[in-house]
Amino acid sequence: MSTNTTAAIASTVQQKIDSVQAFVMHHARNSNEFSLPYLRFELPSYISIHGLMVVLAAVLLLLAFGVFYRKKALVPTGLTNLLEMFVVFIRDEISIRYLGDKDGRRMTPIFCSFFFFIVVMNLLGLVPGFAAATGNVSVTLPLALTTFVFMVFGAIFKTGLLGFIKGLVPSGIPWFLAVLLFPIEVIGVVIKTFALTIRLFANMVSGHMVLFFLLGMIVIFGMKAAPVIVVALLIYGLELFVAFLQAYIFTLLSAIFIGQRYHPDH
Repeated sequence: MSTNTTAAIASTVQQKIDSVQAFVMHHARNSNEFSLPYLRFELPSYISIHGLMVVLAAVLLLLAFGVFYRKKALVPTGLTNLLEMFVVFIRDEISIRYLGDKDGRRMTPIFCSFFFFIVVMNLLGLVPGFAAATGNVSVTLPLALTTFVFMVFGAIFKTGLLGFIKGLVPSGIPWFLAVLLFPIEVIGVVIKTFALTIRLFANMVSGHMVLFFLLGMIVIFGMKAAPVIVVALLIYGLELFVAFLQAYIFTLLSAIFIGQRYHPDH
């Protein structure tokens, strides 16, 4: 094989690699371009692809619960039955379990909002040409800050400022240990918020990156990498499971963190 032929092959492979990298980075970053294999257009400057996904997720949820949900049905079926199954699970197994009956029932709407909103955004990220808004810290941070608001201000409203401060330090310990533990517990509240933000963001980004790079191997190496399709399909199925799992984990941890502040004695 001549030097020119080798150089031409290397150049072609490098172009394919650059193309795959550009596609992956386009999907990962919060751009203003909506891109499909045969369709590409620029979004208005005031909205990004992740912002569009957030709005789309909200619209889909409004349609699901406001239009297609049959609240007056004596025997729920179809979508109504599916939605009610998730709502009852969140109410009984997450909200009431970690906040008690009274506070749990009161907080069920916020936990349901967390779960369904995150699930829909995660699933939209698995649609070709769309993007996972939860792969953006600007989306996961406000969700985590909502939990932070309930952890701090919600607890102050419930127990009072003095009760909130006392709840940060275990009762019955010497005063000098309380002085040491108090700033640690305060920092811990902030760390929990940070952990919620990064956990959701990192899990969604990492799964999508693996999936896209596997598919990129087919673009680079052609049919020689065809067996990778099987692996990619398995990972895609795993990502469907992760979409629900990460929404559940975020909702569960939020309930646990808020419950710790609402009921510090428990």
